[in-house]
Amino acid sequence: QVHLVESGGGLVQPGGSLELSCAASEITFTRYSMGWYRQAPGKERELVAVSFNRGPTNYADSVKGRFTLSRGNVENTVYLQMNSLKPEDSAVYYCNVRDFMSRRDYWGQGTQVIVST
Repeated sequence: QVHLVESGGGLVQPGGSLELSCAASEITFTRYSMGWYRQAPGKERELVAVSFNRGPTNYADSVKGRFTLSRGNVENTVYLQMNSLKPEDSAVYYCNVRDFMSRRDYWGQGTQVIVST
């Protein structure tokens, strides 16, 4: 079982920045990804950014050039630096770990991001 704890959400004005962080309990999977998804009211959960076993990072087109996913110096931590935020970035952001062997997803509790004046 993997437990994920997110932090860093909040209210920010358009054009502002926020950094989200996620700390996972021990990950023993051999092939897995770690990243962020988001879900806005009335919409499906969507991929924001994901890193594969410290390999390449994929970003949603809507956040490319504005968001940066990074892996922390502490094992099993991941950060999402969000710059030039737009109102359409408002959502609940969820940290995710996916085990490719079992095809199981693990989710954090979510952290709210509101971009508004």
